[in-house]
Amino acid sequence: MNTIVNLKKLGLILLLLILLTPLTVQAAQPLKTEDIDQYVTDYIKRNGLPGASIAVVKNGKLVYEKGYGHDSEGNPITEKSLMRIGSASKSFTAFAVLQLVEEGKINLDDPIIKYLPEITLDDSRWKEVTVRQLLSHTSGIPNPVIVPPANTLQAGVERMNVWKLQSNPGDKYYYSNGNYWVLAFLVEKVSGIDFSQYLQQKVYSPLGMNDSVTTVNSGDSVPGLPKGYVTAYGTGMPWTELEAMNMGAGSIISTASDMGKWLSMLTNGGKAVTGEQLLSKNLLTEAISPQHESKKYGLGWELSSPNVKPARISHSGVVSTYQTQQDIIPSSGYAVAVLLNSYTPTFEHAYEISSGIIQLTEGKEPEQKAPTSKIIDLSLGAITLIYSILGVRGFIRSRKWSEKRQQHPLWRFILRLLPQLVPTLLLGWLFFIVPALQNNSSTTIDAFGLFPAAMFLLAIIFIIGFVLTILRIYYRVKLYKG
Repeated sequence: MNTIVNLKKLGLILLLLILLTPLTVQAAQPLKTEDIDQYVTDYIKRNGLPGASIAVVKNGKLVYEKGYGHDSEGNPITEKSLMRIGSASKSFTAFAVLQLVEEGKINLDDPIIKYLPEITLDDSRWKEVTVRQLLSHTSGIPNPVIVPPANTLQAGVERMNVWKLQSNPGDKYYYSNGNYWVLAFLVEKVSGIDFSQYLQQKVYSPLGMNDSVTTVNSGDSVPGLPKGYVTAYGTGMPWTELEAMNMGAGSIISTASDMGKWLSMLTNGGKAVTGEQLLSKNLLTEAISPQHESKKYGLGWELSSPNVKPARISHSGVVSTYQTQQDIIPSSGYAVAVLLNSYTPTFEHAYEISSGIIQLTEGKEPEQKAPTSKIIDLSLGAITLIYSILGVRGFIRSRKWSEKRQQHPLWRFILRLLPQLVPTLLLGWLFFIVPALQNNSSTTIDAFGLFPAAMFLLAIIFIIGFVLTILRIYYRVKLYKG
């Protein structure tokens, strides 16, 4: 009897082992790098992107790094290709601040004026703003689109002296580059060395990020950094980067290889491969924890919403010719960096590529989506073509249009011109006046680079409206004199 019972137990154990064996084998399967290659290659081809560079790490160790496509000088993209990482720089700025917190030189909940009394916004509430609120974008500092140029970090911060807070400190989350200009200046003042040198000495060098640099202005020359691209109509066009003082908020130029070293340290509890502890686990945990009134942002890191699976700790970066995404997946220990040498105004390709790689790390097939940005641009191109044809038709019929209204009083004639005149004046203001507001360094060409397909359509509308108005007035005057 006991023998039969034991045999039943043994049979049950064997059955469980048989059932669980496939699961165990599947879980142990390594990430297939050829799947990543296939996915990224297909993605950039389908969406008309010139190039990409990626790094994948797990639990502090590099798993894969590679480049795809080409740069604007015709060279192949590799994991060592320099690219701007835009606002992903904020994670580094926050890291530097937290290092100084760990050294006891900064307290997160101290008012910023304790350390930077020279910064005086035109708002009495400024004295209440804390270091933590700057890090979590809850300070109330606005984020204006147009600001005067600056060639130093101090000059960039001093531009804010005429600003007013848009909300009470700590009340609301509002993303602003101004927060991180101030934080970079804070690092300079407290450490006693330039912000760029601080990152070099305290972050890049210990991690072996030998190719990464920090600039003050996006117009600063960086050896080995080619022009990036803007995408339009399913292809990329080399373009000059929009000039701006972005130190602390978007000033880092790096490579996928270096970003892999950065993410390796972050997924290894703040410890470099050399064994040096760059930041304590407690402060790293604080950095990726929701802050008061900032559930979607920690201290230099974006926190995914509950409906995003698996949960991510991220920071994206976008400038006018480059785009970056860095993601950490706590549940699996994986982290991904995606650097693109192009900017697309209607779609975050870096985020989408990173999402696909994350799906591969989860053993899933990446979702193949339609090339949304290409479809939008081609649709705008079709509208542009139709409008151009109608415009030429309007030019040809201008004399007849004026003859038909020859007897109208002047006020009525002008009234009939308004449908062409008003958009023309508004677009003229957009193209020629806005770029010069507040003596900023942008140009009309820069404006075109922000969304070429849309701006080309607006330019056609402006040209047609301007020429049509001139022709109709010309024929009115000519007929009147005749």
